[in-house]
Amino acid sequence: MTERTVRPRRSFIFTPGLNPAMYPKALESGADIVCVELEDGIAPKDKAEARRRALALFEQPQTDDGVERIVRINSLREQFGIEDVQAVLATNTPPPALMMPKIRTPDEVVILDTLLKERDHDTRLHVIIETNAGLEAAYEIAHCSDRIDAMFFGGVDMAAELRCENAWEPLLYARSRVVHAAASAGLDVVDVPFLDLEDIDGMIVTARQAKDLGFSGKGSIHPKQIAALNDVFTPSEDEIERARRVTRTFEDANTGLVVIDGKLIEKPVLREMYRILAIADRISS
Repeated sequence: MTERTVRPRRSFIFTPGLNPAMYPKALESGADIVCVELEDGIAPKDKAEARRRALALFEQPQTDDGVERIVRINSLREQFGIEDVQAVLATNTPPPALMMPKIRTPDEVVILDTLLKERDHDTRLHVIIETNAGLEAAYEIAHCSDRIDAMFFGGVDMAAELRCENAWEPLLYARSRVVHAAASAGLDVVDVPFLDLEDIDGMIVTARQAKDLGFSGKGSIHPKQIAALNDVFTPSEDEIERARRVTRTFEDANTGLVVIDGKLIEKPVLREMYRILAIADRISS
């Protein structure tokens, strides 16, 4: 099993599996994550063709450009999801990661993890918490597989399930539970896209709120949102320099805690420091 890699996850964008021509454009959009879509954005009649075209994208080696590549499959509780998994297991060139929507229980993740392990695929997993059942089990889901790298908050579906408005205040409790679950397992956590393309200022406000709550990044629905999202979730020069000092001090000390500027810093903060440095590397490249 591949160890979790610390990397930037400030922004992500979907690209339709049915239209492979849009994939290179998405990779050049500036987003840290590009997710090839097989689920909500694909009509039932087009699912099989979208699956075939999406998996064909990974038959050739991917460029080492710092962009994380994911394919969002359909729910394992649906026929389309089962067929997606069967196709991934059948190929010798699987996607680097799969995004699992509408997770309700840890069992769904464990089953897919087991199947990938049996097939000897190193494919990583990202899980979306967007159901009431998934929210209730979020902590257990976060801890059920070492293959999980990040949790995503699906606000649109969650609001529908909770019968509340899809707005910051009504979903604050749900968001907080997802952040808590992800943090407990050392996972990144990514917020739902902002749906109003004409309100960039409003998106920036919600992105800052998400960052303050503990989110690593936020989704986008259009490339014109990405630069602003990256800016919100990019650490300052002071934060980057502090991360360098903290990591150097820990590496030199080879201990579980160190004192920097008179403050005790323990080892659990290291992952966040390395994430900041990963973002700095992404910027410089």
